[in-house]
Amino acid sequence: MLEQISSVNNNLIKDLSKLKQKKYRQKNNLYLIEGFHLIEEALKAGEKYLYLLGSAAAIIKIKENFPEVITSQKTFIINSAIAHHLSSTKNSQDIFMVLKIAQPRDYHVNFGKWVLLDHLADPGNVGTIIRTADAAGFDGVVFSPASVDIYNPKTQRAMQGSQFHVKLIMQDLTEVIKEMQDNSIPVYSSMLDKNAKQLPQFNKVPQLGLVIGNEAHGVTSEIAEMSDEKLYIPIKGKAESLNAAVAAGIIIYYFA
Repeated sequence: MLEQISSVNNNLIKDLSKLKQKKYRQKNNLYLIEGFHLIEEALKAGEKYLYLLGSAAAIIKIKENFPEVITSQKTFIINSAIAHHLSSTKNSQDIFMVLKIAQPRDYHVNFGKWVLLDHLADPGNVGTIIRTADAAGFDGVVFSPASVDIYNPKTQRAMQGSQFHVKLIMQDLTEVIKEMQDNSIPVYSSMLDKNAKQLPQFNKVPQLGLVIGNEAHGVTSEIAEMSDEKLYIPIKGKAESLNAAVAAGIIIYYFA
């Protein structure tokens, strides 16, 4: 028999609703995801959840595909008022999951293909880049500490579950680039610079680090100077630049 929670003033609900804010996610080392697709991707990946909360109908739907993961100690039935209180969307699917934030303490980028995000600020762009890197078979994405919070609800929705498929690491990019170069992995920085080497001039490589810069200011000068090559996507029309996620997608698939 699953426990029912009927009030938004329930202590657990009050605590979980705070996870929509970054400071409480960091304080509690927890984050909240919502919607059937994200939750099913988490369960397929074997993620261990702290709590699963949903309407009776939503819980039944999840249980049909994942009967072994539903436990009475971790699963709660909630009403529509609570779902609205927890949701970050206009049209909630009435299903939520609480997961631990699991940033790896030890990381290695000495092999493979990686995207390096240098101070990216838009959660939609970041989520889209992660999803694209996943689709193209890249090993992971590294964020500079100043980049957007990957546990932001908007980032989560844009990733569409790709956070469970690729490695996500937050680390000083100078350290990451040094490790890559020490292991003979070239690092290319995407730049809005017509004097940089144009994308079609690059040879395909089996391993690389691809730096994508801030939407407004581009790659920081320190990171650009550390890079092995500066890369430019030719602009054929009259637009001044490409959206960061679109530019990343073009380059990611070029090297996929």
